[in-house]
Amino acid sequence: MDRLWTVDEVAAYLGVPVGTLYQWRCRRIGPPGRRIGKHLRYLPEDVHAWVREQV
Repeated sequence: MDRLWTVDEVAAYLGVPVGTLYQWRCRRIGPPGRRIGKHLRYLPEDVHAWVREQV
């Protein structure tokens, strides 16, 4: 299994500001993230799937 991506890594991959990811999360429209303790992490395959759904 690949390692989980941080918010900064997902933002860089998508080319959006970190704040945009948090706004999307609050609106439930962005890629699905998971809380691991106090940290927000993303499965790379979930991010890739979300991107494919946007096209």
